[in-house]
Amino acid sequence: MNTNTDITGFHAHIYFDTASRETAARVREGLGAKFDVRLGRWHEQPIGPHPKSMYQVAFLPHQFGEVVTWLMLNREGLDILVHPETGDDVKDHTDNSLWLGEKLPLNIEFLQRLKTI
Repeated sequence: MNTNTDITGFHAHIYFDTASRETAARVREGLGAKFDVRLGRWHEQPIGPHPKSMYQVAFLPHQFGEVVTWLMLNREGLDILVHPETGDDVKDHTDNSLWLGEKLPLNIEFLQRLKTI
């Protein structure tokens, strides 16, 4: 059984499209202003296992409650994947993840291929 000490951090993937990019920018600005998080690059096309354009927000385990609670109340209708970093990308993006909004279909095969390299 895993414990919380197996979690080294968390990622939130904020998904957007052309119509919701400004909304995603507002959410990003809010996160950056309110929390000491690492804001990843904008990905304007699907990348890796992610089916839509997105950016990643990385934060530490002790920030989970505040960051995720803020996202719940301030996501402005965007779909967000939140997952731990345990070293098992497949489980982290599937069994160990949570979604705010719609659960999007991830390309898990991409992660499984990475695991075998």
